[in-house]
Amino acid sequence: MTNFIPFQEILSDQFSVPLKLLTTYTALDLNEKEVMLILQLHRFLQENETFPTPYEISSYLTIDEKECANILRKFIQKNILSITQHRNEQNQLSEAYSLEPLWEKLYSNKKEKEEKIDGTIFILFEQEFGRPLSPFEIETINAWLDEDKIAPSLIKAGLRESVLMGKLNFKYIDRILRDWKKKGIHSVEQARDASKNFHNKQVVKQENKTKRDTSFYYNWLEGED
Repeated sequence: MTNFIPFQEILSDQFSVPLKLLTTYTALDLNEKEVMLILQLHRFLQENETFPTPYEISSYLTIDEKECANILRKFIQKNILSITQHRNEQNQLSEAYSLEPLWEKLYSNKKEKEEKIDGTIFILFEQEFGRPLSPFEIETINAWLDEDKIAPSLIKAGLRESVLMGKLNFKYIDRILRDWKKKGIHSVEQARDASKNFHNKQVVKQENKTKRDTSFYYNWLEGED
């Protein structure tokens, strides 16, 4: 007698694939390899594995861990994937992937204008930090752009200011940008004037504390729009 799998067991082993993803992914500039990664990540999320590692995801694909990590970073840069933070009852912080930006792009009824994020901003950060950005760091930049509505040129100015001050980290850059926003500074020209005033007052202290060449600072002030 031939063994067979009960029909109910087959049904319980099904995985729901969003049809619109399969029919419109090329419009989002995605290829088949990237779509398969999205589906694997979607499966992880449905199984309550909210923050799988690149190694765990790649173990179900034909790509290696490094390529998987690069694709995840690309998704975050393109605002297809985001990282959310949650606190449990013990006030412990955890991170989770979210595909909500992708579903919003696919199913939003609004005809959104294609936002052309200045891709060079991510390249500039990676050059200054001397390494690829982590997914959370990319998400931080996207938050500055999308949630805080900070102009890419102003974010670049904040990065360069942190380089000048020898405090190259995201917390310091975020503090600069929030301080500028609090003071009503929304352009590089306004940031230029505020920074010049600050550095003029601190020039003596800066000379005593560091031998850093400040010519870089004044070069960007004069050349950035």
